[in-house]
Amino acid sequence: MPGENLTRDEARERAALLRVEGYDVALDLRSAVGEGEAARTFRSRTTVRFTCAEPGAASFADLVAPSVTAVTLNGRALDPADVFDGTRIALADLAAENTLVVDARCAYSRTGEGLHRFVDPEDGEVYLYTQYEPADARRVFANFEQPDLKAPFRFEVTAPDGWVVLSNGAQVGEPEAGTYRFAGTRPISTYITAVVAGPYHYVSDTYRRTLDDGTKLEIPLGALCRKGLARHFDPEDIFTVTKQGLDFFHDHFDYPYPFGKYDQAFVPEYNIGAMENPGCVTFREEFVFRGKVTEASYERRANVILHEMAHMWFGDLVTMQWWDDLWLKESFADFMGALSLVEATRFTNGWITFANGRKAWAYRADQLPSTHPVTADIRDLEDAKLNFDGITYAKGAAVLKQLVAYVGRDAFLEGARRYFKRHAYGNTRLADLLSVLEETSGRDLATWSRAWLETAGVNALTPQVTYDAEGRITELSIQQEAAAGHPELRPHRVAVGLYRREDADGALVRYARAELDISGPRTVVTELTGADRPELILVNDDDLTYCKVRFDERSLATLRGHLGEITDPLSRALCWSAVWGLTRDGLMPARDYLALVLAFAGRESDIGVLQTLHAQARYALTHYAAADHRDLAAQELAQGALHELRLAEPGSGHQLSWARFFASVATTAADLQLLQGLLDGTARIDGLDVDQELRWTFLEPLAAHDAVGEAALDAELRRDDTASGRRHHVRCLAARPSPEVKARAWADVVESDALSNALVEATISGCVQANQRELLAPYAPKYFAAIERVWRERSIEIGMAVVRGLFPMLQGDRETLEAADAWLTGHPSAPPALRRLVSEARDDLARALRAQTCDAQAAR
Repeated sequence: MPGENLTRDEARERAALLRVEGYDVALDLRSAVGEGEAARTFRSRTTVRFTCAEPGAASFADLVAPSVTAVTLNGRALDPADVFDGTRIALADLAAENTLVVDARCAYSRTGEGLHRFVDPEDGEVYLYTQYEPADARRVFANFEQPDLKAPFRFEVTAPDGWVVLSNGAQVGEPEAGTYRFAGTRPISTYITAVVAGPYHYVSDTYRRTLDDGTKLEIPLGALCRKGLARHFDPEDIFTVTKQGLDFFHDHFDYPYPFGKYDQAFVPEYNIGAMENPGCVTFREEFVFRGKVTEASYERRANVILHEMAHMWFGDLVTMQWWDDLWLKESFADFMGALSLVEATRFTNGWITFANGRKAWAYRADQLPSTHPVTADIRDLEDAKLNFDGITYAKGAAVLKQLVAYVGRDAFLEGARRYFKRHAYGNTRLADLLSVLEETSGRDLATWSRAWLETAGVNALTPQVTYDAEGRITELSIQQEAAAGHPELRPHRVAVGLYRREDADGALVRYARAELDISGPRTVVTELTGADRPELILVNDDDLTYCKVRFDERSLATLRGHLGEITDPLSRALCWSAVWGLTRDGLMPARDYLALVLAFAGRESDIGVLQTLHAQARYALTHYAAADHRDLAAQELAQGALHELRLAEPGSGHQLSWARFFASVATTAADLQLLQGLLDGTARIDGLDVDQELRWTFLEPLAAHDAVGEAALDAELRRDDTASGRRHHVRCLAARPSPEVKARAWADVVESDALSNALVEATISGCVQANQRELLAPYAPKYFAAIERVWRERSIEIGMAVVRGLFPMLQGDRETLEAADAWLTGHPSAPPALRRLVSEARDDLARALRAQTCDAQAAR
């Protein structure tokens, strides 16, 4: 038996053999409040009933645990030493109907995988929660860990007095002797079962609705966080968005929410944004805002709430058969989350955020060597873990947005309704979805699916235009190109907008638009023949398709001088996204992109777009600017940021965003002195509230430039000795510019497993500072020597954090590129998931070197 990494072939074989009738899981979590070894494990007792299509056959159950006390199969005691190898329980001579009972000692997690145990430094309280996707339920109870062996679950949890204990089902009766019992679920997959337990702060509400048939629906709502965060918690806003989402999905899906209650738990040290456990959704607690944040942060939280809610239908009610079709839940949740955000909540500009931010993630992922079709080839669980990426989420959602335009919104939603009713509590593949959409739309979707779901890569669309003597368009065509490695040219539904300055104030406005289907290498836009000469031609106006947008020379010149004068916020966001794509591709020098940010970001009205521009400008400065230009570029960015900070409306989100950006690019003594003054009160900017979160934001660059030392950081921790404060403290300590500090950070992350997942992340983030390239250079060869051992010895979550976070990207030289190539060549048998991560990082470095060359050539 090959251990933890279940393969697709094994899963298919087991699914053909077994059907699971139900689970009873009993967990005793009282050890969580103990000390030392006593607090490392808990008792897990599982009873699973299942059938076998071939009596006498053999199979296996999954369990990752330090020890097993007893195994009983059909009343027959099995010796754990004979049947349990640490990850699997061998099951021989199965009957037609079987009962398996496994009594085990399972381990609490510190990596966010399985049952995570967190001790709050503020009050010493212990908090527990589970996180399983794709296959970590086996770290908590014995099971058949694959999505297509769904079953009803009943949980029973024994916990310390005074705790809040939740699971997928509603609590049944009052606890007896500290034991909480929960109602059985409908058939669900193992990876979305959940337990949350601890002295959580819990707030309740109720969602009520009368359905079209007169049925009165009443859903109990809950929201919870650690007690230490209760003073920052805003459950009213969370419940408002939750009710708006439930209204939207009931209106459009015609299938009542199927899982009874709806609890939402904001939990500590969470590895991802959120998880769609039915009836017990978990979120990272950073969505409980400790300080002032911009409206973009509230929009992001609302989008995640709605994304997870969409999963109650796409993913939980109807589940993919295997991880190949992960997109069947994630792409749909991403699209439906954005759609419901715009149509049901106050965040009506959500498609702007989607176009400028979410799709940037997709475009990056789709140009990596690891790009894959939306429906992917997932050989095993390690493959699955890495496929929670920009293609599965954001590209898939963008493709679905185009599909809605292609088949029609009504046909799309009717297809969804039939899909839920036809496959409720079952498992599906791509063909199942396409068949219902073909029924409702009357379209043959096989060609569309081959082009958009079954091939990889992103097309580039470029306008070409000619004019007559009077300046009118004689022909406007769209050229479609594809990368050599992924030559597919796709059908696109696009809008093409023509813009010019008509107002006295010089605002760029659209005066003509055509919407059409394009295919092949060249398509003429006949509707715009005869139009007056535009100053800007915007292909993919209104963001109807998924593509790279290119410009003709006149349009590009217009953007250089007037990008901020485009009046429509979505069109402006699309232009920002396009020039960022040109910069990433080495077609626009980094200095030109930074000049655009300096010239026009201050005029950006959409706070989400502004924050994206700030992040991209920092990345361009760090990785794409020519080495001999970085210092000057950083000074120019800091001066520009400070100028905009002083101009911004006092107390506004724009002011806060500019303050954070200024801190991130501050390098000169004067800049650092201002940050220090804002911290100690000797400097002031009207309306800028330097709260605790902003204090830590200012302290990191001060630490990185040796302007504050350990004593000052320790003093700040005493001021904010909370879980969040400790993460910030660790980050700032690791940011200090000394060889000893870097050696300690390396040892803490690479040579030891003592740190939790959150502190590993904070240490890596602090250690890797753009102004410390020379200090970090000795760790490049150490990285390539260590990563295979790290991948073998650590959990996949920690392994991913180390391999991604410590790749020597900052060295930005040919030597590092060659070292990455040498590792890939010299380690052909390394785990494919590890090779993928190194290959992706190597590709980012190669892209950065091309961009630096472009920037240097521009200077010459």
